[in-house]
Parts: sequence; structure tokens; C-alpha cells
Amino acid sequence: MEVLIWARESSRELARAEGWAVAQSKAQFFETCDVVSLHMRLVEATRHIVTGEDLARMKSSAMLVNTSRAGLVETGALLTALRAGRPALAALDVYDDEPVRASDPLIQLDNVICTPHIGYVTREEWDLQFADIFDQINAYAAGAPMNVVNPQVLSSPVLRARARPRA
Repeated sequence: MEVLIWARESSRELARAEGWAVAQSKAQFFETCDVVSLHMRLVEATRHIVTGEDLARMKSSAMLVNTSRAGLVETGALLTALRAGRPALAALDVYDDEPVRASDPLIQLDNVICTPHIGYVTREEWDLQFADIFDQINAYAAGAPMNVVNPQVLSSPVLRARARPRA
């Protein structure tokens, strides 16, 4: 895959310095790419950074992948664009309303692959995370909590009163 970058100017300069191809403009980026994958934080400057106009520029064979944050894409723009055929496909792991429901219009489209905000997880990572969670539950039940961020609460009278078994 040939990678093409579009980002803030400072990030584009870093990409150039590292030898990555950088689009001449945001419009050229959306017109050129076969796959647009979003990898950025959602902050006020990036909210709705991808507009309906950007999506309409995409090829009729292109795909948008968003595993970052739904708010990066203008509200309603992706649904409209997918129904219009530009882009042709989307792969989503994030939604305007989470948890995503089966009634979400994006879920109803046959040109959208949807995962429930866990698309980044491999089976190995899933097994590791849940094994760790069970270890922590068992340690707590045995009276030896582990990985406690605020251990001072373990001696709290309020916490001990709530944790007592009730008759």
C-alpha cells in the first residue's frame, strides 16, 4: 500500500522529514486515497475535521476507516455519503451514540463493517485483558487488592461499611 499523509502542518513536516508522501492539499488527499484511515485525537480543532464535502471527493471505490472517534466526521455526513456511494465502503469502530444499537442507520447499511468499539483488539489481547481482570477480581475477593489507583480508599470506613456482607 502506498501511504499518503494529511495532517496539521507540523505533522506534515515531520512526515516529510521521515520520508512519507504528503498530499498537496486536503482535497487532493480525499480525491486520491483508496483507503482513508483516521488516526487522531478528538479535540476542538479536530471535531468534524472530515466534512461531507471531503467524503464526496472520495472515489466511488474508496473506503473510510474510523477507529479513532466518531466526532472527527461531521455529524450525519458519513451516512449521507455512503448512501450516495462516495465512499463506497466504511469500516467503523466508533459511533456518534455509544454503545451502538442495532437501530443505528449505519448498522443497517450493507456497505459498512461495524465493530462495537473493540476493533483494535486481537484474540490474544482479549484473552490477556480478561485474564488480568479475573486475577484482579480474585485478588480483591481474597482481601489483597492489586493495581489499585487510589489505595488510600482501601482503609476508608465508608468503603468498609459498604463492602460488609448483609444478612
